[in-house]
Amino acid sequence: MPGRAGPAVSGSAVDARKFDPKKLAKLIDPKRLERENPDLIWDTLALKDPRVLVDIGAGTGFFAVPFSRKLPRGKVYACDISEIMLAWMKDHLPPDCRGKVIPLKMEESTVPLPENTADLVFTVNLHHELEAPEELLREAHRLLKPGGTLAVIDWKKEPTGDGPPLATRVAEATVAAQMEASGFTGVTRHAVLPCHSFLVGTRP
Repeated sequence: MPGRAGPAVSGSAVDARKFDPKKLAKLIDPKRLERENPDLIWDTLALKDPRVLVDIGAGTGFFAVPFSRKLPRGKVYACDISEIMLAWMKDHLPPDCRGKVIPLKMEESTVPLPENTADLVFTVNLHHELEAPEELLREAHRLLKPGGTLAVIDWKKEPTGDGPPLATRVAEATVAAQMEASGFTGVTRHAVLPCHSFLVGTRP
């Protein structure tokens, strides 16, 4: 999945909307920092002493790695459905992130972790690729501790120069409604990214 990194699911009808792992150069392009700055996203989340993060669609670890460095006593489960992405991530984890970033194989809407595990679940550049987004949102709800945070960051449904075709993008209001329908409260929009919507909700 993405991490911004999109998954490729062999044999699935959703394949055509997933990023091809061969586009790895684009996924690790330093120019991404200009539009998807991990430090800015982290500061906007303003989490209070989080210990466990779940990155769904982690791809190359573009966010899992810098976020793990914000956790002196925590860890990040970097989940993806693409074994190619997970293998690349394992091979390229910086030494200081080994043991803190845990690559984890998942299915389309199922993460093999217990309920009430995470302080933060987040997705980036993933929502528009999902065939059944509310299934994954409900899975995020299951994974979160009460009071935990879900962040959904995805391409704005407007021309941005880069990114997927406009027709495949999901309107911010639609994503917010899906989050609320999946049990999240206090869904809030953060207008801090030039090309992306950034929605945050809480598991009650």
